[in-house]
Amino acid sequence: MNTDHIERNVGSVGSAIGRSLIAGIAGTVAITIAQMIEMKISGREPSNAPAEVGGKVLGVEPRGGEKEEQGKKQGNEENSVKEQNEEKFGQLMHWGYGTGWGVCRGLLSLAGIKGPAATAIHFGAIWGTELVMVPAMTESPPASKWGAKALAKDALLHLTYALAAGAVFDAIDNGRD
Repeated sequence: MNTDHIERNVGSVGSAIGRSLIAGIAGTVAITIAQMIEMKISGREPSNAPAEVGGKVLGVEPRGGEKEEQGKKQGNEENSVKEQNEEKFGQLMHWGYGTGWGVCRGLLSLAGIKGPAATAIHFGAIWGTELVMVPAMTESPPASKWGAKALAKDALLHLTYALAAGAVFDAIDNGRD
């Protein structure tokens, strides 16, 4: 095999991954803003699912420590160190997960699937995974018991991610073979 051909292929994969990570960040920004708006309107608290799922997948658990014990002694359990660490870990998982899912968009492009078809497949993969993983790894009920309103809200949030990631990927990818 010609080394130029290998270098071109490796370069194409690397370029697609780089573009897709940028798209994944854009999608994560979009879903984060959409979630913040939805939480403000509905009054719901942030989900702890990213921390729970991430902890189980990675085999880690946020720690408390001496400051947590001091907080409890002072009656400040709401802001315990462990809760703060769980929130930080959840944010890290949210951003890492969203950014990483951008790679799916790059792989679709390498397979010749682009534009709206890639966005639809990307959305299906992201939302389908979430519908399976969250109930399997948290105390959340199966998606079949969420109800139409909760499913629609969840679909809309994930569609927001897929549309933003797709638009950014397509804009960056514009003009490439």
